[in-house]
Amino acid sequence: MKTSISLLSKRRFLPLFIVQFLGALNDNLFRTAMVLLIIYGIYQDPTAEATLSAVAGGLFILPFFLFSAFAGSLADSEDKALLIRRIKTAEIVIMMTGAAGIYFQSVPLMLATLTATGVQSSFFGPIKYAIIPQHLEKVEVLGGTGVVQAGTYVAILVGTLLGGALVVANATGALVARDAAIGVVLVATLGRIAAQFVPPAPPAEGSTAKPQWNIVAASIRVTREVMAHRRIRLAIMAISLFWALGAVLLAQFPPLVKNGLGADQRVATLFLALFSIGVAVGSVAVNRLLGGKVSARFAPWSALGMGISVIALFLLVRDWDTADELYDIATFISLPGGALVAGTLFLIALMGGAFVVPLYAFVTTTVDKSATARTIAVNNIINAGLMVAGSLILTLVVQAGLTVVDSLVLVAAATLVASWLGYRLVRETSGDEQAHEGEAANEGYRE
Repeated sequence: MKTSISLLSKRRFLPLFIVQFLGALNDNLFRTAMVLLIIYGIYQDPTAEATLSAVAGGLFILPFFLFSAFAGSLADSEDKALLIRRIKTAEIVIMMTGAAGIYFQSVPLMLATLTATGVQSSFFGPIKYAIIPQHLEKVEVLGGTGVVQAGTYVAILVGTLLGGALVVANATGALVARDAAIGVVLVATLGRIAAQFVPPAPPAEGSTAKPQWNIVAASIRVTREVMAHRRIRLAIMAISLFWALGAVLLAQFPPLVKNGLGADQRVATLFLALFSIGVAVGSVAVNRLLGGKVSARFAPWSALGMGISVIALFLLVRDWDTADELYDIATFISLPGGALVAGTLFLIALMGGAFVVPLYAFVTTTVDKSATARTIAVNNIINAGLMVAGSLILTLVVQAGLTVVDSLVLVAAATLVASWLGYRLVRETSGDEQAHEGEAANEGYRE
């Protein structure tokens, strides 16, 4: 861990870490402020609120499905540092639009900004993973990836808390988000400054990647190439299913808190924060259990644990009693079962982190460096496809009359599929792990 943390003192790593941290922070600051403003300040209809949350999730994810293949080929064929600077310049323009949307409480402007941030993130994602092995030594890559992932979870937490804190009620009780509007522009500007210090990262030697301007053809071709590898395919499908489940849960937190639990926006912010902390803790815990080895052997059990926790949450909230006034955090936690609901949510996220992080490590350490960006791009495409599908299914079932609370049963059922995918990957790689352990033991004997 000391070696990994020491990377933050290196110019070849620190600027990238800051750029990624501020980007994740800003995305979550804006999204949290937007959702809370709409749910608690603009809409007053449970069905409309749940539908808006699902649609917003779909609008953010759809660009990943459309542009990831092009972004991956671009990242493998151009100087990644230059691309980062261009992306962060675009973020300033995007967030100025978003600032206007949340200041004037314009739902169309906020949704347009959300979509634009999805486009921006779809271009930055492949670069983030591809540039790490280019700037770090081989023995530093896994540690550097872990530090970036940990930083992302912390950024999500900070952005979520800021988004909730900067949406406040005025003297009349109406919600205002002036400070949040200022904040998103300020963070975007700081990110652009940090991007200026990212060292050059030209295409990998021998790379034959070229930008694929036909996004449909590019998506089909690159996806076929990557998904032809059975183990990578299983890992990507498992990762994507996790994010689809996470998207559904995150989309439903605000309406679940308001309409299912009768609590205010501060409790919704607490739930979002607990989810981020839980994923971070799960990531650290599984890394300790694995002893630093890249392995999927805990994936099936983590997915089952997540499903059991979701069912527990459903049983806790299905007959929840609400009051005429929304509960604040102190009142909610003091209620019978309030702390248990919060703890169960934390456990869901913890199991989720333990499930997905080793799978990411498996993907990024299995493929060749020259193809990392395209592989992550395909991962993002499949992620986006399942997340959009999850958002659409959620929208349809809510419109059909299924409550937010009842939708938790669907999430729990899907975790069984995630567990099955994890089990298949474990079977596929068990021989490799045994061979690796045997080699390590022989090496130790020779020493």
